[in-house]
Amino acid sequence: MDSASGSASAAARRAQFGGPMEINWDKLDKSKFYVVGAGLFTGVTVALYPLSVVKTRIQVASKDVAEKNALSVFRGILRNDGVLGLYRGFGTVIIGAIPTRIIFLTALETTKVAAYKMVQPFGLSEATQAALANGIAGMIGSLSAQAVFIPIDVVSQKLMVQGYSGHASYNGGLDVVRKIVNADGIRGLYRGFGLSIMTYSPSSAVWWASYGSSQRLFWTLLNRGSENETVAPSQLKIASVQAAGGVVAGATASFITTPLDTIKTRLQVTKDQKTPSAVQVVKELVKNDGWLGFYRGLGPRFISTSAWGTSMILAYEYLKRLSAIE
Repeated sequence: MDSASGSASAAARRAQFGGPMEINWDKLDKSKFYVVGAGLFTGVTVALYPLSVVKTRIQVASKDVAEKNALSVFRGILRNDGVLGLYRGFGTVIIGAIPTRIIFLTALETTKVAAYKMVQPFGLSEATQAALANGIAGMIGSLSAQAVFIPIDVVSQKLMVQGYSGHASYNGGLDVVRKIVNADGIRGLYRGFGLSIMTYSPSSAVWWASYGSSQRLFWTLLNRGSENETVAPSQLKIASVQAAGGVVAGATASFITTPLDTIKTRLQVTKDQKTPSAVQVVKELVKNDGWLGFYRGLGPRFISTSAWGTSMILAYEYLKRLSAIE
């Protein structure tokens, strides 16, 4: 192969599979990918889970509760429950996280490859191709994982807010499941399913689209032109671009989807015996807090989404390198 065709092939690979050092799905050792990935993502979850607890409590706080900012909620949890209070519902999340991650990542990677092939004939810019392919893959991955994730989300959120702002207390995740099933049947575990689909799928699509396109733009700004195609970027440079892409993606996704996330969270952890409709939740939010009420917890959600996203993507890209077939 001559140098011109080699350069063209390198450019094509970058355009198709998402930038420097991208490892395609068929080049991964799947067993290693899943086993090592379970450990990596569990570690990230341990580090960042308290942010989810704080965000959830802010979103469900009643009007008469004084703690409406992240710092006061954080202090209140430590004062009343200690450090363990920041990990309420953690066991439930970890149990459900492993199958959810497997489903999501498998759907994400396989769809991404197919989506790139689908958009390539349109002659779009690399950033646009990356946004479309990653966005489609993120949405399909999220949709595929929802059947497992929603019940875990419902149970964990009830544990996160138990005893807070008038919410009931429970004796662990199984007690939550038992009470939900007794009151509402199995369908109670899927409370807010429609809104969850409307929240998580677009959020995943926006996150992955923003991540894919921002990486392309960052590499362009770093002058990765044709004259440097044969020079591999350093691991630090790659990780820095990936981390920056994670922050951009987190900011974009959190701003766009926080209103839906607030409605969904309130719907899932309602104290009422009769399940309110989404319209009723919206009316209550507007009545008590105005339109800004839809952005309750935006700060923690931005930090959480950015921190989760950046940590997860760095762990994920590192996992792919570890699992690459030589």
